[in-house]
Parts: sequence; C-alpha cells; structure tokens
Amino acid sequence: WEDNPFPQGIELLQKAEASEVDEDEVPGLVQPAQVFAPKSLVLVSRLDHTEVFRNCLGLIYTVHVDSLSVPLETVIGNLLTCVIPVAGGSQRTITLGAGDRQVIQTPINDSLPVSGSSVAHLFRQLGIVNVLYLFCAALTEHKILFLSSSYQRLTDACRALLAIMFPLKYSFTYVPILPGKLLEVLSTPTPFIIGVNSFFRSETQELLDVIIADLDGGTVTIPECVHISLLPDPLLQQTQTALSMVLDPELEIADHAFPPSSTQPSTLKIQDKEIRGVFLWLFGQLFHGYRWCLHIIRIHPEPVIRFHKAAFLGQRALTEDDFLMKVLDGMAFAGFISERGPPYRPTDLFDDLIANQVERIRQEECSPHKVMNHIKELAEQLFKNENPYPAVAMHKVQRPAESPGHNDPKNLAIFPPLDDVTVQLFIDHAAAKLKTAPPVVKAELNGMVPSGPPLEDIVDRHGHVLANSARRLEVVRNCITYIFDNKMLEAKKLMPAVLRALKGRAARVCLTQELNQHVLQNRAVLDDQQFDYIVRMMNCTLQDCSHMDEHGIAAILLPLVTAFCRKLGAGITQFAYSCVQEHMVWTNMQFWEAMFYSDVQNHIRALYLEADGGELSTSCHGQQESGPAAGGQELLGALELASEQSRLWPTLSKEQQSERVQKEESTVFSQAIHYANRMSYLLLPLDTSKNRLLNRSGIGDVESVSNSYVTNSIAGSMAESYDTESGFEDAESSDVANSVVRFINRFVDKVCNESGVTNEHLKALHTMIPDIVQMHIETLDAVHRESKRLPPIQKPKLLRPILLAGEELVMDGMRVHLISDGREEATGALGGPPLLPAEGAIFLTTYRLIFKGTPNDPLVGEQVVTRSFPIASLTKEKRISVSLSMDQFIQEGLQLRSCTFQLLKIAFDEEVASDLAEVFRKHMHKLRYPQHVQGTFAFTVGQSGKTLVEHKTKDKNQSIKTLSKNLVKSAKRTIGRQYVTRKKYSPPTWENRSISEELDQGSLTLSSTIRSSDRQTMSNVVERACCRDYQRLGLGTLSNSLTRSKNEPFRISTVNRMYTVCRSYPGLLIVPQSIPDSTIQRISRCYRQNRFPVVCWRNSRTKAVLLRSAGLHAKGVVGFFKSPNAPSAGTTHTKRKWGSIRGSGRLSAYNPEVGNRLSSKESPQPNGGPSEALFLTQQRAYLYIIGDKTQLKVTDSFQQWEVVPIEVCDVRQVKNSFKKLMKACVPSSATSEPSMTFHRCLEESEWMCLLHRVLQVSVLVVELLDTGSSVMVSLEDGWDVTTQVVSLVQILSDPYYRTFDGFRLLVEKEWLSFGHRFSHRGAQTLASQSSGFTPVFLQFLDCVHQIHLQFPMEFEFSQYYLKFLAYHHVSNRFRTFLLDSDYERIELGVLYEEKGERKNSQVCKSVWDYIDRLNKKTPIFFNYMFSPEDEEVLRPYSFISNLKVWDFYTEETLSEGPSYDWELVQRGRQERLAEEVPDKPDTTTRKSQRHIVWPCYDSRSRVVPDAITKLLQSLEAELGLPPEKWKDTWDKIKANQRAEAKVSLRRSQGVYLPESGVGSSINLAMDRETSTTSTPVAGRPSTSTLYSQFQSTESENRSFEGILYKKGALLKPWKPRWFVLDKTKHQLRYYETRQDRECKGVIELAEVESVIPGTPTMGAPKHVEEKAFFDLKTTKRVYNFCGLDSPNAQLWMDSIQSCLSDA
Repeated sequence: WEDNPFPQGIELLQKAEASEVDEDEVPGLVQPAQVFAPKSLVLVSRLDHTEVFRNCLGLIYTVHVDSLSVPLETVIGNLLTCVIPVAGGSQRTITLGAGDRQVIQTPINDSLPVSGSSVAHLFRQLGIVNVLYLFCAALTEHKILFLSSSYQRLTDACRALLAIMFPLKYSFTYVPILPGKLLEVLSTPTPFIIGVNSFFRSETQELLDVIIADLDGGTVTIPECVHISLLPDPLLQQTQTALSMVLDPELEIADHAFPPSSTQPSTLKIQDKEIRGVFLWLFGQLFHGYRWCLHIIRIHPEPVIRFHKAAFLGQRALTEDDFLMKVLDGMAFAGFISERGPPYRPTDLFDDLIANQVERIRQEECSPHKVMNHIKELAEQLFKNENPYPAVAMHKVQRPAESPGHNDPKNLAIFPPLDDVTVQLFIDHAAAKLKTAPPVVKAELNGMVPSGPPLEDIVDRHGHVLANSARRLEVVRNCITYIFDNKMLEAKKLMPAVLRALKGRAARVCLTQELNQHVLQNRAVLDDQQFDYIVRMMNCTLQDCSHMDEHGIAAILLPLVTAFCRKLGAGITQFAYSCVQEHMVWTNMQFWEAMFYSDVQNHIRALYLEADGGELSTSCHGQQESGPAAGGQELLGALELASEQSRLWPTLSKEQQSERVQKEESTVFSQAIHYANRMSYLLLPLDTSKNRLLNRSGIGDVESVSNSYVTNSIAGSMAESYDTESGFEDAESSDVANSVVRFINRFVDKVCNESGVTNEHLKALHTMIPDIVQMHIETLDAVHRESKRLPPIQKPKLLRPILLAGEELVMDGMRVHLISDGREEATGALGGPPLLPAEGAIFLTTYRLIFKGTPNDPLVGEQVVTRSFPIASLTKEKRISVSLSMDQFIQEGLQLRSCTFQLLKIAFDEEVASDLAEVFRKHMHKLRYPQHVQGTFAFTVGQSGKTLVEHKTKDKNQSIKTLSKNLVKSAKRTIGRQYVTRKKYSPPTWENRSISEELDQGSLTLSSTIRSSDRQTMSNVVERACCRDYQRLGLGTLSNSLTRSKNEPFRISTVNRMYTVCRSYPGLLIVPQSIPDSTIQRISRCYRQNRFPVVCWRNSRTKAVLLRSAGLHAKGVVGFFKSPNAPSAGTTHTKRKWGSIRGSGRLSAYNPEVGNRLSSKESPQPNGGPSEALFLTQQRAYLYIIGDKTQLKVTDSFQQWEVVPIEVCDVRQVKNSFKKLMKACVPSSATSEPSMTFHRCLEESEWMCLLHRVLQVSVLVVELLDTGSSVMVSLEDGWDVTTQVVSLVQILSDPYYRTFDGFRLLVEKEWLSFGHRFSHRGAQTLASQSSGFTPVFLQFLDCVHQIHLQFPMEFEFSQYYLKFLAYHHVSNRFRTFLLDSDYERIELGVLYEEKGERKNSQVCKSVWDYIDRLNKKTPIFFNYMFSPEDEEVLRPYSFISNLKVWDFYTEETLSEGPSYDWELVQRGRQERLAEEVPDKPDTTTRKSQRHIVWPCYDSRSRVVPDAITKLLQSLEAELGLPPEKWKDTWDKIKANQRAEAKVSLRRSQGVYLPESGVGSSINLAMDRETSTTSTPVAGRPSTSTLYSQFQSTESENRSFEGILYKKGALLKPWKPRWFVLDKTKHQLRYYETRQDRECKGVIELAEVESVIPGTPTMGAPKHVEEKAFFDLKTTKRVYNFCGLDSPNAQLWMDSIQSCLSDA
C-alpha cells in the first residue's frame, strides 16, 4: 500500500530463510523450482485473519498438486477480489471457487483483543503463579523472553500475554518470533516481549536481566537481580483463587464426601474468556475511580488530559504500594490515559465495568462464588464479542491427498505460469461490482464516558480512622476559634492537643476547611501571636504530609499560605508562606504540575459555564484545588462539560472554533504566570542569603526531586545566627535566585508544552520569570529586615540549678528542649500529664550535666523538670536532628547516655548558635576524659574550675608524704629492675633467676627496713582495712615489737610492703606460716600480674580458709602442679603451702566430683547451688581451686586438692551485656515492635544470666567452706570476677560483712586494696577511654541487692545504701573509687590523707565519711528489719526466675533529679517549701491536704513515707529529742522488744506477715526499704501489732512461766511444754522448750470459762500425783494439764484465776 511503507528488516528474513544456491553446480541442469525454494513467506497484512489466508494458500497448493479441475486463475482471481468485512461484528462467507467455504468473523468491538484460546493455552503451559509473575513483570516494564520449539505457540503466548493486559496496551518492543540473526536485540536496555525458538536457548543463557519463560518445559526463570513487584495483597490472593476456580474447578470439592459427578472445566474457548474475565475484574478493582483523578486542561482543538497520580494513590491508601506506583508511572498507563481519558468517545466493556459495576465488585469481594458469577458474565460478553453468530461458522477447505511420496520435490510438477489476462478480468469485474455496492462504514458511536462512583476513602471503609476523631476535630475547631477570637490563653492550653491531633488526616482536612472559612470571611490579617499559632499549625500539618501530597493537604493549604498575613510596619506585610517553606512537598515538581492542572481545569470549566450563560462558578478556585480532595462535584462538571463541548465542536464555525482555542490558551497562560509567582513565594527563603531549601533538596535536577524520599534532611538553618555581614551576600542570593528561576523555567516548559501554549507566550514567560523572582526577593528583604525587629516570642525563664559546695559552672545554661525518649512514664503515655517534652536549659558543671526546665504542655507548666547525671558517667554521645512538633524547624540535638541509667535527649533552641553547641561538646568531652585522674571532680572540687593546677599549701602532715614518696621511689627502683629481667616463664629457668637481692629484703624484719622518722606512719599501714580484718579473723597480728607467734598457721607477710612483688596487691598479706617470703617471690611469677594466692578470710567454725589469686600463666599450670623436671625448691614450697592449708582445715576425705557439679545444667538443689547430700556422702578434698575452664583440670589424690573448672564471664561479655541492659531500661526512642519490648530486650542483654553465674559460683564456694574444705578462687587476672566471688562468699558466710562497718571493710579490703581497676573499668581518664565502661563493681552490688531482697532481715543497710554506692562509684564525686590500686593511691598521696586535717570541711573526700555523716542525721541508709540470726550462712536462690530487676536501673525522679547527692535534694525541697508559703495567709479557702503523686516525677519515699520513719518522727517530737538522734531512739525501742518477737522465717519471697501479736512487732512488706525510692506500704500496720513496742519492763510481759504437761488432741500423747502466762496480752502461750522462740500455740484467756482440778487420763505421765492434774475449759474445747507436782499445779491454777479476775 502506498500509505504503508514496507516494514524494515523483512529483507533480512527473506535472506535468512531462503536456501542459498550451490555455485559449483552447472546452471543449465538446475530445475527452476529449486533455485529458490522459499522455506517461509513473510506476509504483511492489516487484517488479522492469518488462519483464513493460510487456508487459501493451502487451497492453491492443493489445486496445483492434486491437479484439481478448477483453473488456478479462477482461484487466484477470487482470492484477490474477495471483500473482507470491516470490524463491527459483520460476518462474511468467502469461496475461492474450488468447492471451499470459509467464514470470516470480525469482533463486535475492535478495542477488545481477540484471543481465540491462546490465554487458556498459556495458563496450561505455565501454570497460574508463573503467568501472574509474567503479567506483573510486563506491567512493571521488565524484559520477557518466551522460548518454544513451536513458532505457533510463541505467537499465541505473546498474544495471550497482551490479551490479559487489556485495557492497558503494551508499548515497548514486541516480537513474537525473533529470527536467529537478530538475537543481539535481546541485550537492548529497553523492556520487551520477544519469542525465540528454543534452538537458540544456549545464546539466551547469559542474559542477566531477562525473565525467561519456557513454554515447552513450563518454567519461568527470574534472574536474581530482577525484583518483580507483585499485586497488592488482598488482590493477589483473590486473583489466584479466582483463576484456580476457572482452571481447576475440582480443586474446591476435592475433599467433599460426595463430590458432584461432573465438574469439568469449560471448553478451551470459553475457559480462555473466563481467564480474561478474571483479569478484567482485576483491573476493575485496580483502576476504579480513575476518572475522578483526571484533570482536563484543554478541550479544543482536542482534549488534553492529565492524571493526578498522588491523589489516586492517596485515596486508595496505596501510596506505599510498589506495584501500583510502577504501573501508574509506566508507559502503558500513560497510553491508557491518553486513549481513555477523553470524555467524549466510544465506550467498551471496560468503561462499562468501571462505570456501573464498582459497587458490585466491592460487595462480592469476600465471596468467591459471587466473584465467579461476575467473571462468567464478563467472559460471556468477551466470547460474544469474538463469536457473535457461532452457529454459522462452518469451514470447508480441501487439503492435499495423503499419497506416499507425493511431497517429494522430484515428483512435483512445475508451477504453471498464470494467464494474467484472465486474472485481470476477475479483478475488473469485482471492481465494477464494488462501485455499485453501498459503502461499508462502521458507525462511530461517540458518547459521554460515565465516570462511575467517586473514590470514597478506602481508609474510612476499613474503619482505620483515628479513634474518637470527632472529639479531636472538635479540639482543632475550638482552638482555631479561640485564636481568631483572640483568646490566646485558651488557645495555648489546647495547642499541644491540637498538634497531637494533627497527626491524623481527618484533623488536617478539618484545619484547612476551618482556615478557609476565615479567609472567606476576610479575617486573613492577623496579629503577631495569632500569626505565630496559625503558622505553627500549618507547619505541623505539612510536616506529616509526604512529598507526594497524596491527600491533597498541601494543595488546599497553598492558597491559604498566600492569604494569611501580618502587618510588620509601614506598608510591609509578611505572608504565612515565608514561614512554611521547610517542607519537601514544595520542591516536588509533580506536586506543582498536579496543582497547576487542577487550577487550569477549574478555570476552563468556569470559562465554558460563563460562555453558556449558565450560573457562574460561585466558589473560589481555592476550594476546588486538587479535585478529589475537595469533593467530586466540580470534577464531574468539568468532564461532562468537556464531553458536551467535544460533541458541539464539529457544528461550530471556523471563527468560533479559533476563538475558543485562543481563550483556552490564554487561560492556561495566565495560570502559568500565577504559578510562577506562587512557586517563587514558596521556594525563596525569607533570608535569601541562606540558600536552605534548594541546596539541600537537590532541586537542581528534576529526577531527584520527583523521586526523592529525603523528607527529614532539611535541618533548620534558622538555628544559625542571623548575621549576614559576610560580604558575599549578593553572590549567594543570586545563586538562590538562579536555582529558583531554573526550577520555575523547567516547570513552565513542561506544563506549557503539554497544554499547548503558543511559542510567543512561552518566550514571554521565560523573560517574565527572572523579573518575578527578583521582585519577590526585594519584597522579602524588606520583610526580613522588619521581622528581625519583632520582639522575640516570650520564652520560659531559664531556671538555675542548685550546685554542690565546690561545684562550678563550666558553661552557663543554653536553651534546649528535652525530648522524650523511649520511657513512656514521663510522656503521659501511661496516664498522667505529659511532662516531656520540656523546655529549659542545659548546664555543664565540673561535676554534672544538668537539664532544668518546664514541660511544654501548659497543663503542667508550673512543674519543674530536672534530669541530671555526673559527667564522669557519660558513656555515649551522639548527634541527632530533632523535629519539634511545636516548631517548623529541624533542630540539631544531642543524645547523651549515662551509666547511671539516665538519658538526655536534647535539641538546641534556634537561639543557640551551632558553634556554641560545638564548644559545649568539646568542654563536655574534656571533662569526661581528663588527661589524668587528678583532673576529675573529686580532686578539682573546691578549686577554681578554670585552672586544674593545685595551689601550694603548707602540708601539716609531712611524714605521710615522705613515706609515700620513699615507698614509691624504692618500689619504682625495684619494679624497674624486676620488669627488665622478666621473660616468658618456663619452670626450669626459675632456679637461674638472680633473686638474692629480693631474698635479702624479704628476710629483714619490718622494723629494720623503715627509717625511724617514718616509723609512726607504719601504724597507717596497720590500720588499713586489711589488717583490722585479719586481726578480727585471727589470721595473724602485728604486735608493736613486730614479732610473730610461731604457733599460728598463718602469718602477716611484709614481702610486698614496697609493692615490688605485686603492684596491685596491698602491702601486707596473709600467707601460710611455713612459707618464707623468698618462695613467695618465686611462686608469684606463675600467676598473671604476679597475683599469687593469699588468704583473705577464715571460717571461724570450720577453720577452712578462702584464698584468692589470679589465674596461672598458661605454661605454668602443669609445671606448677605436675612437672617432673620442676626445680625442687619450687615444688617443695608449693607442697608445704598447700599442706599448711590442709592443716588448718578439718581432717576429711577427698571428693573428685565438685567440678562436674557446676558444669551440669540441672542443679540438684532448688536454689541453684550444689546439693548438700553430695557433700555429705562423698569424700571431700582439702582444697578446691576454682579456676577457668581454660586451665587444666588436674587432680592428685595424694595432695588432696582439686581444680574445679568453671566458665566465667569475661570483661567483654559484661561490657556488651551492660550496653544492652541500658538500652532496655532506658530506650532512646519509643517502639511498638514486639521484638523490642522491655522484657525481650532485658532477656537479650543476658545481664540476669551473668548475675546467676556469679551467684551460683559464690554459693558453691560457701557450701565448700561450710563443710570444712578450703577454697582458692583463681580466675582471670584476679581483679574482676575473683573479687566479685570472694566478696559475695564473705557476705554470705559472715554476718559481720552485712553491717555498715563490715561492708565498708569488705569493699576497702577486697576491692580497693586488692586492686580492682576502678579507673580503668570506669574509663575515668583519656587513656582508658578506648577500653569503655565495664561495670564489674555494679554487677557485684546487683548481686548483693538480690541477696538483700531474699534476706531482708540480715542486712543492717538498706537497698538505698547499695544504690548510693552504685551511683557514686562512677560519679567521681569522692576519691574512694578512683585509681587502680593502693600503690597508685600512695603515689598520689591519697591513701593516708583522710587521717590528716581536712582543708575544706565542706568537702568529703571519702564516700564512707559522707555515709557516716548522713547516717547520723537520717535513717535513710538504715534497714529497720535488721534482726540477724547468729552466725547464719545465707544460701540465696540464684535461678533467673528468682532474680529481680534492680529498680536502680529503671526509676527516676523528675522533680529533683537523682537523690544521691543528698544536700542538693534537701536544699531543693527547702526552696520549694519556701515558694509554696504564701505572703498573706489565705483564710477564705482551706488548702487541700491531698497531693497527687506521679511515679516518675515525685520522690515516693518522701511523699509516702514508711510507717516506721513516721512513728520515729512523732516519737522524737513527743520526747523532745533532736531529729539527729534517731539511732538512739531506735536502739531503745529495739532493746525493749521481747526476744521472742523474732520471726523464724528468715527468707522473704514476697511478703511474710506473722500472726497478729506473735512474731515480729513490725508488720511490714519484707522487700521494702525505707529509703527515698521505696514503694508505699500496702495497708497500715494494725495498732495491736505495734502494741508491744513501748513497754517499760520485760517482766510484765511474762507474768508466770514454767513446764506443764499437756494432753494432745484425740489419741495423742501427753507432752511437756514450756508455758508462758502473759497478763499484758491476756493469753497463755506454749513453746517446745524454754529456748524456743517460735510459739507453738496460744490460748486466749478471754475465751476461758473455768479452771478446775482434773483426773489423770490414759497415757498420763507416771510418778505424778493425782492432785497435779487440772483442766482448763474454754468456749471451744477443754484442755487437760498436769503440773510437775501438786503445789506447782495449784500455783498455775491461782495465777490463771487471778488473770481472769483482773480482766
């Protein structure tokens, strides 16, 4: 055809497929038929009737081959002249005159694809899931390749895939059969659907991004790098179900007991249409309501339609859906809109589905059978379309006869030349016929396309709208009304609630509607405060809009931000847009396009309404922005109008037509100018020297804008200081101008080209835009100048913190906002007012980091919020950017985490310059990690904070300093020597070591080594904790003559007095008597850090001892115990050492089994310790060595010691566990993930497991010691786990360590003197910063806390005491926990200074002194339940289920900060009380005595004091004692308590309350403590319980006592019991024995009716006279008694009688 050029590439096909001529053959012999025997014909046709044409060719071939009687000319003439019907459902029968007949059937509607049965075949070949993958891949523009060995199948498969994509049309490369020569096409970068013969399979293997569907094998291969987005969820499931019901109807009833007889799937042709029906139904679901999101921007000369993607996705609530996003962005959908968008055109099945069936689809959604019925109806329509008259379709075509060998080319007759005249005659005849025939024209039935029901909000339909949204909308409306009525105080109170409500979409829409009302009422000019509030609300609304603006919120706000304004000065107005530019949506080109098209549509609609003389569009365009969001009426009007205008277009004259075109064009042009202005408003910052928005959002290139999700990247550079005297102002502002101009130009080009604006107008726009921008910049400069003159908004006054004596401010308060973290209590999430976020200031002092401020929520605005922690406890600092709901800016902030379980999440206020924040960080870092420990607060306190140099003052205690210096000097000398000579240890070389020097020193007596001037200071060494404790335990004494008694098994060795043997040990050590110091020096080298075994405690009952040491060096283990070639001296000394330990223990047998006990998982005893039975039945070793599993387990029955290998937690484990514990207890942000709940995080931290392990080992050691075996704890370096275990063992075994003095002694001895590395583990200096914080001591305190909970009556100190130590061991307020060993303390002169006079009496340098002072003033550290058993050994449960989370980790008091700096809290309370006292006594109203207690705000122990403290105070008041003397009062009360009042149930699991009047007189919850952080008592103690507290004498309580025989109940024998007659309590009690403290029974005298002489009964004691019997009759029963003799019985009767008569 002339109008249809020959398709390119067909020559290629012909060449490829024709067989080449063999050149060697002689041309004369070649038969003409064989020169070119074509294997294929390439036929190009407009008509889709390949089957019919193939039949015609076949017929010609048959006529020729079988030599039928029909002339070929007739057949060919008929073929060339037969008339093919046009579409529209017409049908024609054609014949070629060879007795054949074929029916040509056209589809009724051309727009629906014709598929035959190809779709059904495709599903049969590949299966449901595979085809769905291909379907989604084709829609989301992936490359698809079909493989098959059949060309027919390739064609069908490709056609089928296109058929199921209807109503979308595939718009990329589509080649059903690709020739082999063109295979390189497959590596094209664009999407395609191509079919290739499977002969070329190997060439397709290396294609990396092509999805290959093998039709013959039924597989679909998706490469790894390709991700196919599938249909959104409920739809995918529904589609699969529907398809399986079509393809395999038996599946549903396969399991029925009586399946129906026939459930065959439909025939292939019908099945094909049913499958297509499923996909049609699917597209109906996906696209319904699309017409409501169309913008018609031109009607004439032809309609121009745009689709508002964001609105469509927003209303379908599918903005996150990958599949739909890709489909809507794809080419196929663009084609769909341009083809189906116009409102006046022919409609088809899909239009009908969208218009009329949406409701039906919705209702059917849940019922697959109704869906099937619908699909069958659609299938019927599709089938009808292809086969309107199925009955007539009869084909009759002759085929060649099947005779053998007739296909052989040799037998074929040559094709005869045709007579062209005959053929021409045929053609002419037909042409003449056609001329007379009426023209075949298919009538184009154009009509208005119905839009279908509007998109209702899917969200509403599923009911996922915010709860009680009506109430929230009410709040928003009220707040806006208050603002416009100038009721600012009311508005301020509602503001936080409004900002919270604006998270919901309904509230945002409500806000825009309300504001719009006020604009319409001409109330857009506001005063400063109104303006500020309105801007805040707008910012909050925009903050939660995505850059797509799918709900059209930004679209409705756009006209409002250009309406609201405030007057700044003479003729200068600031509009709201200058304050809401900080949002990504303004830099999104797609947003502006959608807005523009929406406005153009409204104006064009108005244009035609006017032209038709109809009523004018009354509402202003602002109300109908972004069609769907504003309601559909206008939109419907626009499409209807366009349809009507398109219908009228042909009837108009040329002039009218051109006039309309011109009017539309100028409408678009005027809108383009309007938008250039609008965009410059929102893109140019108020201070044009700051190019905030444009630089950060990548506005420079349109791709990053349209696809960027960088919502929060715009940090508010308003926080930078406002000085623009940089001198580069012009250059920078021109940059801003240029980028804005470029952005607007790009926008204008795009929309004007699409909406057909003339070139002249476009040029005019391009010249206009820079002027618009420049003009706007000038206006803004004036506004900016004026706005800086505005008085700043009144911010809350900064509150000053109270400082300790000697604490100084390093940086004064910087205004910050304290943001809420993951703890919910303070945010009001768990009830109570939202105390956070709060506004205030952060202060950095030499000691602490303090935030003090007031909550943002006005309802609790009077409260003060304080959060602080010691600077030394800072463990992590991280920069964050925070967006505050109240402000539009994104602030830079810091997140500071402390190991006192506190987290400060602060955002700097915009008034804080960013360089100031940087200075703050640097100062903080310097204070956290000083160069040397002397830079810490404990040393610098009281000095000027500016200089950390010590002032020279005359030292009154010169001798201490000299001792320190001498000790250190000589130690340095010897240590230097020793360290030089040390090499790797291997036992044979020990002998060869030169140690004579050290031996000499060791053999001298202590007195001769110290010069006389320093003698007196030796008493300091002796007075150290170690020595006091050794003497108490009887392990050795240092008499004045320093001689030692030889008969004791142990002695105090001074071998380490110069700290030469072991630097981290104390100067005086307990070793076996028999081992000389020289041996110790040799032994020490086997141990890590030279920490050789020393005795630290002895059991006073079994005389077993507890030793501690470091682990052995890896090589030393075997050599130390076993090595045959070890030097004799070493071995003998070793044996002698162990021998002396054995001597000190009890003689007992040996047990080789302890080691397996700890490693076994099941522990025989319920508390997780070892079972007692094992200890008693099996033999025991004299010495157990608790060692690392890594050490060899060596046992030797002769030596009778055993190594118990255990797995200990190393320091890294503790460190990581602690980090996770902090994150669990103080999470940085709230999360709703189930995997992040408190208990889950706590479990993952494994902190409790570590506690369990330490306690388990400790209980094992206690058991061993208690059964008489000595134990040596020899783990790691001997200063972490070892210290924990030996300390816990001593606490459990020895009640002394459970008192104040004992616990202090224990910590000083085991932790400080034995060198636990406090500075290193606490990362207290710059050097140890990298090692991080490892809370070994905290872990120990937590273990003590666990034991305290289980045995609340065994400890003199309260839980608060432990918390106090936990806080201050990291706070660096005291020097006690600084430095790593006594050696280092002596070097700094810290060790003995506490004896000297203090320079500043205010400053306590030792935590122990501070505790002593405080303990005298207040019972805060005292445990009222303390009533210890004599010599009781505690065996706590150590299973995780028995352990509790320490409340030290989770509690906080926002009203006053941590309560561990006692004087701060006291002063704070006094100040608060002073404020609360009014100037004039207010007589009119009585002040309520009630006080609301908020758990995270108030200190509960103060607000709800415990009963005993209260009673003590009232008692002191009555007796007129000063409150300082609380301890004396308490001791008096204790002394007066009767001895029997002790409860024998020692262990508390929960609460134990004894019977009324018996047992403890203090009726309290056991696991309570009486400190600042306790919980209130449940229920008051009854008066009868407290009754016996204040008795003057003991005797009244026991009026008469002695032994009586009592007859048991029925059939029980007589038994002697100790009876006590109590006049005071009016009862007769009895006990097992006199010593027994637990009462076995009580007879209330009030119930006694009579006392009469009795008679002996069966089983009565023999040898007792008859008169000694008497009976006691009560209301309940009769008791039979028998005295020792008759006078005794008489005495008892009289005493009881007198009691009765007294009463």
